Amino acid sequence: MPKLFCAAGRDARQQAAAQVLRRAGYAAAGPECASRADYLLLPMSQQRVSDEIARVLQAARPGTLVLAGRPGPPVRAAVRQANLPLVDYFARPELEMLNAVPTAEACLALLLQLRRRTIWESDFLVLGYGRVGRAVADRLALLGGRVTVAARRAEARAAARCAGHRTEPLAALPGLLPGASAVINTIPALVLPRALLQQLPPGALVVDLASEPGGVDFTAAQALGVQAVQALALPGRCAPYTAGELIGQAVLAILADRGEQP
Repeated sequence: MPKLFCAAGRDARQQAAAQVLRRAGYAAAGPECASRADYLLLPMSQQRVSDEIARVLQAARPGTLVLAGRPGPPVRAAVRQANLPLVDYFARPELEMLNAVPTAEACLALLLQLRRRTIWESDFLVLGYGRVGRAVADRLALLGGRVTVAARRAEARAAARCAGHRTEPLAALPGLLPGASAVINTIPALVLPRALLQQLPPGALVVDLASEPGGVDFTAAQALGVQAVQALALPGRCAPYTAGELIGQAVLAILADRGEQP
């Protein structure tokens, strides 16, 4: 019989990941199979232990491998308490890189939804040029947007310059923000505090793609009347089938590295 995955959670990403695992020869079912499962597949970015996850961990056999993406401290603690091994599938560098694509596409959809102008011939300020910043900036440029990348590291600025973007150091933000009608932040640190937000022109839009704690003082943005959107977990919201397939592929790569087969 093929080895069995227990896919906890009912969202579309889990279903798509389970389909990838089945095509690879594994069996996959829902939480009801936890006591028989060889592997537990937990959803992405769980910051709390839901009743379902608690039941799954309690029912699991000793030694059952738990695979989770960016599990929060409560989930990690619950897995330790259950004395089960844990692997973070989002730690796979290829998944981080590939996941930037649905994040970037969803960001473009947000920009089109929240603004009243085309991307074409509009100016955009992208903060950071890591995986997500690169994916966003490059796609904006492909659609005719004029992109300025502000990044702390000279190496990141050089990469953005090679891609055809205008570049500035992050320290130049006080001079850049007064002319920025759309800012996309990808840096998970407070790079847009009140003192900088108040430099934005009227009607400016800020989209924060950074993981927690984010990079925008949202309380200050609200007080200043700046439209700021915290856009977390975009792949799961806007492209769950693609995001789930990428998770399934990462899980298969982890098992292959461990020498495990269906």
